[in-house]
Amino acid sequence: MTERKPLVLDQVVVPAGTYKVVHLPIARLTSGVEIPLPVHVFHGAKEGPTLLLSGGLHGDEVNGVEIVRRALSGKMLSGLECGTVLAIPIINVYGFLFFSRDVPDGKDVNRSFPGTPDGSLASLVAHTLSTKILPLVDFGIDFHTGGASRTNYPQIRYAKDDPRALELARAFGAPMSMPSSLIHGSLREAAHKLGVPIVVYEGGESMRFDSFAIDEGIRGIKRVLTRWGMRTKAPKPRGLADRHGRQSKRVRWLADNSWVRAEASGLFLPLRTSGQAVEEGELIGRIHNPNDSFTVKIYSPMTGYLIGHNNMPLVHRGDALFHVAAEETEAPQID
Repeated sequence: MTERKPLVLDQVVVPAGTYKVVHLPIARLTSGVEIPLPVHVFHGAKEGPTLLLSGGLHGDEVNGVEIVRRALSGKMLSGLECGTVLAIPIINVYGFLFFSRDVPDGKDVNRSFPGTPDGSLASLVAHTLSTKILPLVDFGIDFHTGGASRTNYPQIRYAKDDPRALELARAFGAPMSMPSSLIHGSLREAAHKLGVPIVVYEGGESMRFDSFAIDEGIRGIKRVLTRWGMRTKAPKPRGLADRHGRQSKRVRWLADNSWVRAEASGLFLPLRTSGQAVEEGELIGRIHNPNDSFTVKIYSPMTGYLIGHNNMPLVHRGDALFHVAAEETEAPQID
């Protein structure tokens, strides 16, 4: 049998069957301290695909950081049957240090791809990923959460016209999955242009651990590894309960979706929460004036599922309150 070739990342050689942390230089803090980007490389002894696991692209989305960290611990990745995993717990180290979605200059790394070697800090981080990481991987999972006090129920978002991304979404087996357009300047768009499918896992809220979302992320990683022969077994998907409360193992495939926004400012009291089934016209929340001079009722615009909701008790007119999505009549097929 031909011995598998080593993986070379930024001139660091990782032999087959070994594990190594490679520190990619990017920039320094204003104090002069260099903050590198640590990449954990698990290079299996046998040939197989290379999977990217990335968290912390937005520095305040700590659920993704914790999911990748837990994947690093234990034997999930150290005992690969084949293939390679590149795991990056925190892409935006600078935002993570300051509890911020963005880097210190206010730019969003996930709107800065493919980046340039002489651009802004966000552009430097993006350029490092685009030139040193993406050319090495075959597919990836990028872990995110809701932002600005909004919770996302565990879900996978994939490029609609990419059958490989759909296959990856099916393998992950999140409770719900939905097509999502490629955002200009995003990691997912940059990878797509290189022929690398990446799906986005959304779960929980920024700056707050959500044990259910974290657990679903870990279970999904195990299923992906098993689908491509990198592990021997994985837990089955848990699925979602239907609108009659009956639990199902079936993943819900969603399509049309929209945000329900506040029609008035005041005290927001949700009556339903993410992950629950709703009917068109169903009362799902209320907004009360603090002086109790009026109440605005909030209704679901469609029959489907709540895939996200706002946790802020005080809202202004126009604020996003509920994210609602309709279920596909049948699961999308891989061509």
